[in-house]
Amino acid sequence: MLLDSGFEVVSVDASDKMLKTAYKIRWDRRREPSFDKWVIEEANWLSLDEDIDVPGDSVGFDALICMGNSFAHLPDFHGDQREQRRAIENFYSLIRPGGILVIDHRNYDDILEEGNAPKNNIYYNSKHIKSIKTSVLHVNGKPNLVTLDYEMDVSGVNAKRFDEDMGMFRLSYYPHRLEDFSGLLKSVFGTSAKHSIYGDFKPLDSDQSNPAFYIHVIVKPEK
Repeated sequence: MLLDSGFEVVSVDASDKMLKTAYKIRWDRRREPSFDKWVIEEANWLSLDEDIDVPGDSVGFDALICMGNSFAHLPDFHGDQREQRRAIENFYSLIRPGGILVIDHRNYDDILEEGNAPKNNIYYNSKHIKSIKTSVLHVNGKPNLVTLDYEMDVSGVNAKRFDEDMGMFRLSYYPHRLEDFSGLLKSVFGTSAKHSIYGDFKPLDSDQSNPAFYIHVIVKPEK
């Protein structure tokens, strides 16, 4: 979508499968100038500052986007979120002064309080979801891992793309609470950094009182 809108894009991933998909899309649309210039790199959030270079003579990227609840896949192995902080620090280092970080996470406050995950999702069509079994792992009395076991109805779906085994799958996440995640961002960007939070892409003061996702937009202060 960014490329279609004319932006210059550098994409990174640590997954061979996702990189292969991106390479194929770039190749298939290589005759379009924006896709021909699309840079795709293999990289890890915890070594992002070493894995990729800022293009040209730029002092940093205008924006860094990490969405689709992807950041929650990073586990907290030590119980103090040092890996999460390191990743955010790497994001910060690659953004130019005045540039923005756009990052999101599911509404884990609601999931932890209610004990289950909602079926609705702003990123994909959820009509095929039959049920979601939610499990929460606590470490030293604190929630450390949320596991969602999906049961899908794939009947009638193109058999060439899906099989019966795809009717069940599991996803696991670190449950970021809104207040704690906001504090993590401010601890890296500074307490004076402009920080806006949206619920399912709407202002939190709207009638969207219990969103499925929180989207954070934080600005790197000018120096």
